[in-house]
Amino acid sequence: MTDAVIVSTARTPLAKAWRGAFNMTHGAKLGGHAARHAIERAGVDPAEVEDVIMGCAHPEGATGHNIARQIAIRAGCPVTTAGVTVNRYCSSGLQTIAIAAQRVMVDKVPVVVAGGVESISCVQNEMNKHMAHDEWIERHKPAIYMPMLQTAEVVAKRYDIGRERQDEFGVQSQQRAAAARSAGVLPFRPNFAQARTSKRSFFVAHPTVTF
Repeated sequence: MTDAVIVSTARTPLAKAWRGAFNMTHGAKLGGHAARHAIERAGVDPAEVEDVIMGCAHPEGATGHNIARQIAIRAGCPVTTAGVTVNRYCSSGLQTIAIAAQRVMVDKVPVVVAGGVESISCVQNEMNKHMAHDEWIERHKPAIYMPMLQTAEVVAKRYDIGRERQDEFGVQSQQRAAAARSAGVLPFRPNFAQARTSKRSFFVAHPTVTF
């Protein structure tokens, strides 16, 4: 079986919703910037990218119209590069990594770009709410429309996961990451990419992970 490896990563800075430097930045521009730098860092010809898979919790408006396909074009990939948008809400981006690995291992796809994109500023308050809920589901399974923060509270209460246990898990995760870096398992190397907006420019160190 073909092995799937992550050869480079890139991301934009995380800005404040509605009042941050990216509050009027289209999803294609945000995602395209990160994807272009990831491709460059990998030393891959954009024409070799067969598919761009992007996760998005609200794929509409500035992150609609198959935003993954738009990101592929903004990243410098040719029109022969496909794009598919995945929605699994908060785990959408992580899901694309799993799908990309499957495509490489099973379908023998040579190069895939995967990640996630979201713009709370451009989408959340402008969402199409016409017939947003199905009346049968509202009666029988209304919890399906609960926001993630509310479902997290339900899980914590149902399985008796207190704040202290959550904090312990968070610290343990950080300790494991630090130990992995120290052991050379996750060799983070600083890379600098510039994210331009109409207001100002960001110079941010991005980690590159190779396995």
